[in-house]
Amino acid sequence: MRSILLHAHDDGSFDRRLDVALDLARAFDGHLTILHTFPYSVGTMTDLQGAAFAAMAPIWKEQAEEMRAKVAADMANEDVPWDWHEAIGPAALGLLQHSSLMDLIVLGAREPVDLGRAPSWTAGELAISARCPVLVLPEDSKRFDVAAPALVAWDGSAEASHALRAALPFLARAEGVFLASVAEERAGDSELPPLGGADYLARHGIACEVVELPDPGKHGVAGALVEAAEQRQCGLVVMGAYGRTRLAERIFGGVTRAMLDKVRLPLLMTH
Repeated sequence: MRSILLHAHDDGSFDRRLDVALDLARAFDGHLTILHTFPYSVGTMTDLQGAAFAAMAPIWKEQAEEMRAKVAADMANEDVPWDWHEAIGPAALGLLQHSSLMDLIVLGAREPVDLGRAPSWTAGELAISARCPVLVLPEDSKRFDVAAPALVAWDGSAEASHALRAALPFLARAEGVFLASVAEERAGDSELPPLGGADYLARHGIACEVVELPDPGKHGVAGALVEAAEQRQCGLVVMGAYGRTRLAERIFGGVTRAMLDKVRLPLLMTH
């Protein structure tokens, strides 16, 4: 995790996300790239000439300059190498374009273009499209303790396997690792046996405790996973994103969507 990409979005929680990103950069002896994106979503079908975008562009530029100055002042007191970039377009597109040589993307749990009223579509899009994992932070995140226990959602799927591999740098530093399977998720055929994840971790010198959670009933798989993580004082939840198609999750709901709907613990995702 030497190259860390942080989304700069002034939603009232950015300072806390910056602190987390700095914790990660120090823990992994890494470099922090901070990306600020300028949305062009105001240029909709009702603004065919781009007048609204043209009017807002100077305001966005001024806001970006103010944010960059503040970040530069804060980073002057830190011991982490960093740089600042700007991109025009949706946050997901800008972050994806800058993630090619990144090891981790860090962003908040609320959707940037919706004033924080909706779960992060951006996080879900990056979890599917980016080649590196995505760390989604709760709004009240303060610091990140890499030694805190971690819970891995395991159902034997390819998505869970990819997430497990991507999380190795975190899991190697965690004081405890819990490989959690939910009864409801295990009902069907999985691609790998329940202990496959534990065997993989053991080959990397990481011990884990296999946890089988009962059928969550009305609370859902996401609720069961988060509750299990909180009971074990975990500082990180690892999961594969969108085991079903994203369209199916939007229509019928799903674990990924439920986890993003209310992020209570740092959530590391990849598809």
